[in-house]
Amino acid sequence: MGVGGYLVLPWRCLVVLSLRLLFLVPAGVPVRSGDATFPKAMDNVTVRQGENAILRCMIDNRVTRVAWLNRSTILYTGKDKWSIDHRVLLVANTKSEFSIQIQNVSVYDEGPYTCSVQTDNHPKTSRVHLIVQVPPQIVEISSNVVVNEGSNISLTCVATGRPEPTVNWRQVSRSGPGFVSEDEYLEISGITKEQSGLYECTAANEVAAAVVRTVRVTVNYPPYISVARNTGVPLGQKGILQCEASAVPHANFSWYKEDKRLTEAEKGVRVENRDTHSRLTFFNVTEQDFGNYTCVAVNKLGNANASVILYEISVPTSATLAPEETTAALTPLKGPGAVHDGKNSASGMMTAYSSLILPLLMLLLVKFQF
Repeated sequence: MGVGGYLVLPWRCLVVLSLRLLFLVPAGVPVRSGDATFPKAMDNVTVRQGENAILRCMIDNRVTRVAWLNRSTILYTGKDKWSIDHRVLLVANTKSEFSIQIQNVSVYDEGPYTCSVQTDNHPKTSRVHLIVQVPPQIVEISSNVVVNEGSNISLTCVATGRPEPTVNWRQVSRSGPGFVSEDEYLEISGITKEQSGLYECTAANEVAAAVVRTVRVTVNYPPYISVARNTGVPLGQKGILQCEASAVPHANFSWYKEDKRLTEAEKGVRVENRDTHSRLTFFNVTEQDFGNYTCVAVNKLGNANASVILYEISVPTSATLAPEETTAALTPLKGPGAVHDGKNSASGMMTAYSSLILPLLMLLLVKFQF
């Protein structure tokens, strides 16, 4: 067995040495397109990561030896497999074709491959470059951010892929186009409350659909009161004062009349506070309720206040003319007791007098005739 072992080892070493001498030495010499004994060198082979790649080598019946090599590694010599990678398979070994397949390719398989042949005692080679495409993937992105208005922020989005993907940022929670950055980094100096919301990072290449991730930016700002209107209420009726304020975080509301804070304990009064507005309700308005009130909105960044007035309005009575009644009063009326206004009243009086004078004149004429 010792003798057998010594015989096997030198034989394999001799084969490796022969292959390197025959195939690797001329590996950098491209095949001439006019060479009739071997086809033109192959173009690049492009596949996506995870797919199978077939490397084809077209030969003729004058080829005596053939092999596939990856850089300095022998993959196949004829039908004998030298690669220990189970993904490398021989798929064609005929007089016209010698091709191998690499299954489930990865980026580590990318690179040059050489088909070397021995023809009429002259070694020739054909080279092919395997290109592995990788869909885009976002591997690092900033977490959600909470900052105060006026601060500076920096958002990061790192993506990988082959070809290298393009990365851009845009603000998606605005009605307009929003802030855009065609880069992995988005820098915002002196951020405003209008720039709060969702920001979208997109990584794209031509291999697969774009990948999208989002980051939420929350901008804290002090309250500002957007709605506070004076209200008129008849005595004894229900009255409501309302105050609306925008703030992040949400504001806490309170109501004051002069220096006194109003609470639920006040008789006939109810205070309702929500995230963005507050209501002060009077169920039966009295003379003492009329006056000036102050709405105050407060959060950790500041406060705002606004004055509103609850004033008295008169209750409509039967003596108050409705719009229809007013229109009718401006129309000339007929008959006794009709009341008129302005120019229409004068014309009505003249009409009444003329209707009385004419019969009197007729009576006088009749009397003088007799």
